[in-house]
Amino acid sequence: MTPSPHLQVGYVAKAHGLRGEVVIRTFDPSSEVLFEVKRARLRRRDGAELDLSLEDARANGKDVVVIFAQVRTREEAEVLVGATVSVLREEIEPPAEGEYFQGDLVGLEAVGEDGRPLGTVEEIWSTGEVPTLVIRRGGEELLVPFAEDFVGEVDVERGRIVVRPPELTE
Repeated sequence: MTPSPHLQVGYVAKAHGLRGEVVIRTFDPSSEVLFEVKRARLRRRDGAELDLSLEDARANGKDVVVIFAQVRTREEAEVLVGATVSVLREEIEPPAEGEYFQGDLVGLEAVGEDGRPLGTVEEIWSTGEVPTLVIRRGGEELLVPFAEDFVGEVDVERGRIVVRPPELTE
């Protein structure tokens, strides 16, 4: 599974102000990727994709307020709420050995140490000291901290992650 040329980094949380600004919540609140790139691809909830140029980005707590050159009104910004935000990999530094972009973890097939399928990583929550993988399968949800005690192996190329869910490590 070759990674996409685009890396999903977050989503548009809300419109901001009257001049088309949007608030983007990134998977990794410490990420500075939106301050480094000049363009982004947004995928709206209806599936439409838009390639937009970043005019400005500034921190706003854990979020980033972004001005896109093509978005000038609050109404245009409101249409983007809920859209996923991706950037081109070629515009950012690759992760160091043993590190991963959180966006690359979304979509990986999660399996237990015994190879038993557990579901697919569908979201990442950054609510504590370490990100939490949200793994879903058939209406069930499994929350696994992305920490050494709970994650054995990450193989982005093969689209697979080996996890030890908290209830199995006690």
